[in-house]
Amino acid sequence: MSARQKSATGWKVFAIILMVVLGIVIVSNFVSFGDHLLASGSGVHEKHKILHEVTIEDNRSEHKIAVIEVSGVISGGSMDHSGMTMVEAISEQFKAAGKAEEIKAVILKIDSPGGEVLASDEIYHVIEEFQKKHKKPVVASMQSLAASGGYYVAAPCQWIVANDMTITGSIGVIMHGYNYRGLMDKIGLVPEVFKSGKFKDMLSGDKKPEEISSEEREMVQNLVMETYSVFTNIVVKGRSESARLNAGEGKQLSPEWMNYADGRILSGRQAESLGFVDELGDFRKSVKRAMTLANISDADLIQYQQPFDLGNLFKLFGKTEARTVKLDLGIKRLNLQPGSLYFLYPLAIP
Repeated sequence: MSARQKSATGWKVFAIILMVVLGIVIVSNFVSFGDHLLASGSGVHEKHKILHEVTIEDNRSEHKIAVIEVSGVISGGSMDHSGMTMVEAISEQFKAAGKAEEIKAVILKIDSPGGEVLASDEIYHVIEEFQKKHKKPVVASMQSLAASGGYYVAAPCQWIVANDMTITGSIGVIMHGYNYRGLMDKIGLVPEVFKSGKFKDMLSGDKKPEEISSEEREMVQNLVMETYSVFTNIVVKGRSESARLNAGEGKQLSPEWMNYADGRILSGRQAESLGFVDELGDFRKSVKRAMTLANISDADLIQYQQPFDLGNLFKLFGKTEARTVKLDLGIKRLNLQPGSLYFLYPLAIP
């Protein structure tokens, strides 16, 4: 066979493979569209793809416990090409767990340093509403790290389990930024600012430190403390409701707990002694506790996952990246937005 014939054969094989893949994508999208129509016809609008239930531990039980993960920095931004945010993904999983009668409880598996204030608060309300509406217990299972916003989302759970060595606490609010005016002065870069009011450039990084008035600092600090007050109220409300639901079992907040709500981190054992968590143990302890609260003796463990969409594969080929100039300062960036409020473990900040 000549080189030209080999080349032609190769192109034919490639064309056949491409047609097969395109066919699968078209069929997949058609099925998804049909599912959407069925959901719309039933009066339920499904914004995102249907979640698939995956068994992670089969105990041949008629009961199930859903495991929902809060992993990494809590954010309101899109997680993947589907456009779904972390808040939406968690909300969709709780909706699915609420609709399924065989789901008797939920384990919220947390391994997070916290994150955005609004995203953390939205997840909090999803959990709170789920327990009120469906009367199914949610057990927070703290892994290596469940600090700041990671604790915020645990607060509404009926029961909280932490490992002895879990890093938790860090109850507080932080607003982070950089003042780079000194660097600008060194290179002769002078800012020109036109503003409608004297506070319109507050929090600007190009202001000289002496140009930041005490009034401006006080306003920013008041904003931080107002958000902090929301956090501490959430802790009180969550732990009080847990004590009510648990009929005296578990831990109640220590009278001195506010002395430890100053941003400091706590070990799981310290948190348990102060009443921030109900008991010490690993993930298996969380499973046993969930079954106890749900009044069942056994259960399969399941997770909800999005089905793989080949359509997203083609987005990778068509994606164009904006050209940017990056300055490497030798630090790991977390992409914190200057001027935004965070419930975040301090060491997660670059």
